[in-house]
Amino acid sequence: MSSGEQRAEAVRLLKSAADKVKRTGRVPFPPAFVIAAEGEKQEPPLARLIQGGRGGEVRLKLYMCITMMATGKPYDLRTPPSPHGWTRMLALDPQKGPRRVASNLKWLGDNGFIRLEAQWGRPSAITLLSATGDGKEYSQPRGDGKRYVGVPLGFWIHGWLLCLSPTATAVLLALIEVLGGHSEARYIPTTRRQRYGLSPDTWTKARKELEARSLLVVKREPQGDFYDFMRLRNAYQLDLERLDSPPNWW
Repeated sequence: MSSGEQRAEAVRLLKSAADKVKRTGRVPFPPAFVIAAEGEKQEPPLARLIQGGRGGEVRLKLYMCITMMATGKPYDLRTPPSPHGWTRMLALDPQKGPRRVASNLKWLGDNGFIRLEAQWGRPSAITLLSATGDGKEYSQPRGDGKRYVGVPLGFWIHGWLLCLSPTATAVLLALIEVLGGHSEARYIPTTRRQRYGLSPDTWTKARKELEARSLLVVKREPQGDFYDFMRLRNAYQLDLERLDSPPNWW
């Protein structure tokens, strides 16, 4: 199977998974998954997930798919894909993929993001736990006035999950969190950016990737008034509607 055919099959499986669980609208993540609390020195869970190179990439994709697929209490997958099924859904190498999936599901379980329950003759059932990685029960991060980071369903069903690097995905979620639905370009203070646990170099590379994918526009806007020293700073503007159509594969 060619890489293009492998991608097409993965996108089909992602859409099928969303259809099966009747997922609509945006997939919610709690802000605490994306950004550390003010004054907190520990990295937020999202930054921890993407560490470890290619292993972090598989972890993030698995976790985001599980979150998308677990739609109602008790937020579990009793018949999840097998390691081979996940391999196809994530367009991984057919030979190495199942082992990478198994090891990263174990990592998610060992680190309190999911609970794995062995089932005779079937893949282990998966229960989604708190997105903070503390092993506590999962609760829906929206409703009753709660803030949440809503990722459009197109991120999965059009294959953006597959084409964006894990750092670009992390910065995308960070920008959704900080912009909070505002359509105008906004400046993000350095102190705020540091709370996402991403280095300046990582942020810049991921930002350029999002720009190249037409998901982000970065404008240079002056800060201060006429009597102050005028500095040009980056102001960020997301185009989340771009997620409603397929990416251009490179």
